[in-house]
Amino acid sequence: MAQTATPPAASPTAPMAAAGAAPAAFAQCRACHSVEAGKHGVGPSLHGVFGTRSGEIPDYAFSEAMKTAGLTWDEATLDRYLEKPREVVPGSKMAYPGLPDPAARQAIIAYMKTLK
Repeated sequence: MAQTATPPAASPTAPMAAAGAAPAAFAQCRACHSVEAGKHGVGPSLHGVFGTRSGEIPDYAFSEAMKTAGLTWDEATLDRYLEKPREVVPGSKMAYPGLPDPAARQAIIAYMKTLK
């Protein structure tokens, strides 16, 4: 009689973003941001943001500081911005003080890359 192997349990340390699920740290982002295309909250939708230029998401009223920042939302820029948003874009409307934990920032960035 053939036995079927039991699949290994998911590692609790496996990045949730790889499966398309939001990491726990993203809960802070959801307070102001949607992940649905075109559905803005206090902040712009984060759907499709990865790889775009700052202040260019349609139908959202960005601050002049964000519109003229000239940033491209890649891994390095998002990492710096999520850590210290007010330093990276002084005058931005984003009130969030920043996320000091590099692992949490990387999990959020990996998740944002899946939002296409």
